[in-house]
Amino acid sequence: MNPQDSEQTRLLTEILKWIKFAGMKEVKEVLNSVLDTDQKKLVYQLSDGSKGTVEVGKATGIASTATISRYWKSWLKLGLGENVSVKGGERFRRAFDLEDFGIEVPQPKEVRLEKESAEAPTKPSEEKPAQEAKQEEKKVE
Repeated sequence: MNPQDSEQTRLLTEILKWIKFAGMKEVKEVLNSVLDTDQKKLVYQLSDGSKGTVEVGKATGIASTATISRYWKSWLKLGLGENVSVKGGERFRRAFDLEDFGIEVPQPKEVRLEKESAEAPTKPSEEKPAQEAKQEEKKVE
């Protein structure tokens, strides 16, 4: 690489930095406008190109892969991501990380389910002794 190429690369990097900065406010406004539900925010955030419609659907609780495909097509038209080729066809890869814009991303359904099951008693029999003890206390009074 000659010194002129190096200087051009440095200059292009600097220009890119300022272009990104200049567009941050507008991008955030578009993201907030388009991703107007928690479900859409989660679908968008999970659409990193590594997951297909079925996987994203399971994580978000959306049974219809057609719904996810419709989201992807509309976001693609708006420039919020790109299609990536995979073995079975194409997937959508988001262009932005919502957390970089301070947009709160809800937890995937799978994580919520795991959390809920960890908090709930694992067996109904574990609840029974506590209920019986409370009933016994009431009888004694």
